[in-house]
Amino acid sequence: MSAPVIWILTPFLIGAFSLLFLQRRFVPLVVGVVSVILSLAALIFPIDTALLLGSLSIKIAPSIQVLGRSFTFSTADGSLIAVIYGLAALWFFGTEASGSPNRFVSLGLMIVALLAASIAVEPFLFAALLLTMAAMLVIPLLVPLYQRPGRGVVRFLIYQMLAMPFILFSGWMLAGVEAGPGEVSATLQAGTVLLLGFAFLLGVFPLFNWIPMLMEEASPYVTGFLLWALPVFTASFALGFLDRYTWIRTSPQLSSAIQAAGVIMVASGGLFALQEKHIGRIMGYAAVAETGLFVLAMGLKSTELVNIVFLLAIPRGLELAVWALALSILKRKVYSLQFNGLKGMARKYPLTVASLLLAHLSVTGFPLLAGFPPRLALWQELAGQSLTISLWTFLGLLGLLVAAMRTMAVFVMAEEDKAWGWNETWVQTAMLGIGVIGLFILGMFPQVMQPFIASLPSLFEHLSQ
Repeated sequence: MSAPVIWILTPFLIGAFSLLFLQRRFVPLVVGVVSVILSLAALIFPIDTALLLGSLSIKIAPSIQVLGRSFTFSTADGSLIAVIYGLAALWFFGTEASGSPNRFVSLGLMIVALLAASIAVEPFLFAALLLTMAAMLVIPLLVPLYQRPGRGVVRFLIYQMLAMPFILFSGWMLAGVEAGPGEVSATLQAGTVLLLGFAFLLGVFPLFNWIPMLMEEASPYVTGFLLWALPVFTASFALGFLDRYTWIRTSPQLSSAIQAAGVIMVASGGLFALQEKHIGRIMGYAAVAETGLFVLAMGLKSTELVNIVFLLAIPRGLELAVWALALSILKRKVYSLQFNGLKGMARKYPLTVASLLLAHLSVTGFPLLAGFPPRLALWQELAGQSLTISLWTFLGLLGLLVAAMRTMAVFVMAEEDKAWGWNETWVQTAMLGIGVIGLFILGMFPQVMQPFIASLPSLFEHLSQ
């Protein structure tokens, strides 16, 4: 059996089967267990390497041909696949606690399968098509049945659709640049078109206005899943461009443009979060700022570029899962996620509020939490390259920290005689507790991520030299 069949085709078919035929109450458990099995299989069984189990020899073929296109996973992809499906399992197991519809689990597994295919497809430009297909599959999750889509959903879909022709057209131009690398004007045009395509995909300022809109219009849990999955795979796709084309990697103008886009995203996300009074929109702006950190890392002139990008990616999935779950619990209990509707909620839902605040603080890079080690590594690299960018990055994260303090003040704002209570269900308590423990483990023992990211630089050989 081949690796693409195991980690792309099989989960996609299981997701479709569970959506059409499986009883709703079993879907989260079945899909979550399948994701865990896929994650463990990626860790245990190396790709394209014979593994002896007693007298039985098992070897997973690395590639498969489909319609003239090759889907290939290398040995180094195993740890990345394990992280992808492991984090996805956390989201799927939290579905019941969040109150999200069960179709989220089925479609979510299909989305993850498509995103996994985007890192395996050759020629790699076809990843843009797979990313667009995954974005389209998100739409049924964002729009409830028999309701018209809101402005955020429409803008999200438009931006994702616009990104695809820009990236595909830039690929055609890049082929010409490879043939004649001395043509400066063609190089500049190809680079500009490519940056525009990724600006639409990643929501680079000012193209991120759909994110806070979605946090108001759609389920916080579904939107959080979207904000975790698409930027992480888009960043991996972007690294493929940097690794493949030497002139992009060595161009000081493009590197400066990438860093400028990243620092603007971090600073603007922190500034808007600082002024916001809707905790869902605050999470959206925090996700924008964290995506800005991805962009900043991709603009580094360092051999540690790949390590830092994936070091940022792993905590992001856990932070957003905890934050989105806490928001979903609160949204089911209050009329609005505006500050004036959340006063005193710390006394009714103490674990939910504490989890939300810890996830928020982790995104700011608060010590002992999961977000601190990757931000420290990024700052160490930035400090040696540009103190100005380091300062603006710090100010952006400081804005997020102030927003967290404002949120905490609202949650604890209650009458003194108001009684404390514990209103979370046991499922919500378990999922939030696991998430919070994970935040502290990744913050205090960041070396647990090393086995997962150690082999990833070999996927982008030129960036690690």
